[in-house]
Amino acid sequence: MKISIKIKFSIFLAVLLLATIFILGFLILRSIRLNQVDQYETYLSRQAATANAYFKQTMLSEANKVPQFFLNTQGVDFARQLELLTGQSVILYDRKGNVVSSESAQQAIKGISQTLAYALSGKTAYLAGQDDLYYLTPLTIENEQVGVIQIYYSLSAEKQFYREIKRTFAIAGSCIFVFSFLLGYFYFGFFANGIIKLELMVDRVREGHYDLPSLRRRDEIGRLSKGIQAMSHKIKATLQGMEEEQEKLKLAVNKLMLLDEQQKQFIGNVTHEFKTPLTSIKAYLDLMEMYPGDKELIDTSILTIKNETNRLYEMVYKVLQLSALEKYDFEYQPQKIEVKQQIQAILQSLRGKMSKFGITLETQLTEAYVKADKDSFILILINLLDNAIKYNKSNGKIYVRNYVDYHHVIIEIKDTGIGIPKESADRIFEPFYTVDKNRSRTSGGSSLGLSLVKKYMEKLGGSISLVHTDPNGTTFQVSFPNYPDKYPDQR
Repeated sequence: MKISIKIKFSIFLAVLLLATIFILGFLILRSIRLNQVDQYETYLSRQAATANAYFKQTMLSEANKVPQFFLNTQGVDFARQLELLTGQSVILYDRKGNVVSSESAQQAIKGISQTLAYALSGKTAYLAGQDDLYYLTPLTIENEQVGVIQIYYSLSAEKQFYREIKRTFAIAGSCIFVFSFLLGYFYFGFFANGIIKLELMVDRVREGHYDLPSLRRRDEIGRLSKGIQAMSHKIKATLQGMEEEQEKLKLAVNKLMLLDEQQKQFIGNVTHEFKTPLTSIKAYLDLMEMYPGDKELIDTSILTIKNETNRLYEMVYKVLQLSALEKYDFEYQPQKIEVKQQIQAILQSLRGKMSKFGITLETQLTEAYVKADKDSFILILINLLDNAIKYNKSNGKIYVRNYVDYHHVIIEIKDTGIGIPKESADRIFEPFYTVDKNRSRTSGGSSLGLSLVKKYMEKLGGSISLVHTDPNGTTFQVSFPNYPDKYPDQR
C-alpha cells in the first residue's frame, strides 16, 4: 500500500514532537527532583551541624560533663530545645540506640531500626516515606559519637510542588504539541504539496504530455520543476526529431526503392542506346574488312563511325552527369549572374553551329539578375539551344528572350523545328526518351539533354516547362529565382 508523503511527514512530525516533549519533560522533572533532594539534604545537614554545635555548647556549661549522663537526665529537655532551634521534630538516641527524649516522640516506623544501625556506626542516613523523611546523623563531641539525632522532615511541600510542576508541564506540553504539530503540518505540507506536484509532472511526462508549467517557487523544488519542464521540452524535441528522422528514413527507403527501379530501367536504356551505335560501328568495320578496296565505302564508313563515335562519347558523358545528379549532391557555388550578358556569350559560342545549318537567331533580352551556379546555368542553356539547333528545320529560326516576372527571371527558347507530338510531351524529360529515334541518330542527339536540364533546374531551385509545341516549332521556358533584393549591389 502506497503511503502519501504528507502522511509520512505528519507521522514523523508527531513522533518527533512527542519524543522531544517527553525527553524534555523527563530531564526537567528529574532536575527538579534532584534539586529538591539536594536542597533538603543540605538543609538537614545544616540542622544536624547546628544540633551538634548546640550540644557541645550545652555540655560546656554543665557541671557534669559526661555526655551519657546528660542525655539520660536531660535528654527530653534538650530534645525540646533542639525542636525549638531547628523547627523540626527531634528524637535523641544514646549509643545503644535507646530513645532518651520523650516517650511520646517515639514512632514505630518500618525500617527505622536498620537506618538507626547505620547512624550508630558513625554514618548519616535517612529513611524516606511517601510524604515523610527521617534524617539520622551521629551526635558527637570531641570527635566521639555519643548518640544519634533523628530529625523529622515533611516532604509534602516538595511533593506538592513536584506534582504542580508535572501537571503544568503536561498541560503546556500538550498545548505546545498541538500548536507545533499544526504549524509543522502546514509548513511540511507546503513542501509535500510541491513534491506531489513534481510527481504529477513526472507522471504526465511518462504519459506523453510534455507541455508542463513550472512551479512558482524560489527554492530547490521550484528549480527542480523548471528542470523537469526543460527536460520534458528536450524529450519532446528529441521525439519530434526521431519522428522526423523516421519519416526521412521512410522517404529515403522509398526513394532507394524508386532509385533501384529507375536504375534497372536506366541500365536497360543505356544498354539499348549504347548497343545501337556500337552495332553500326561494328557493321561498317566488317564491311571495310570485306571490301578494303572500295574507296567510297571506306569514306562512308569512316564518316559514319566518326558520327557514331561522337554520339557514343556524348551519351557516355551525359550518362555520367545524369548518374551523378541522381545520386550525389554537388557543391554548387551560387553567385550573381547577369542574364543578358551570359545569354549573349552562349549564343556567340553557338553561332558557328547555327550557321552550319543555316539557322537565324532573333533575341529580345533585358537586363536581369539571378542567383545560380554559373556552370550549371551555362549547361542548361547550351543543352536547350543545342536541341533547338539539332531538331530545327533547314534555314529555320531560333527566338530567345528573357523577362522578370515578380520573383523569377524567365528565359524562353523557341524554334521552328519539327515539334513534339502531344502524346510524347509528358515523357520528353525522361532519360533516353526520343520522339524520333531516326532523327536523333541523324543529328547526333543522345536523348539525355532534357533530363540533365530538368535535374540541374531542380538543383538550382528553378523549373523547366514545355510551353508550346506543334509541327511548326517548340517553345521551352526555364524559370530561375530572381537575385535577392537584400543584396546591396542589386540593380
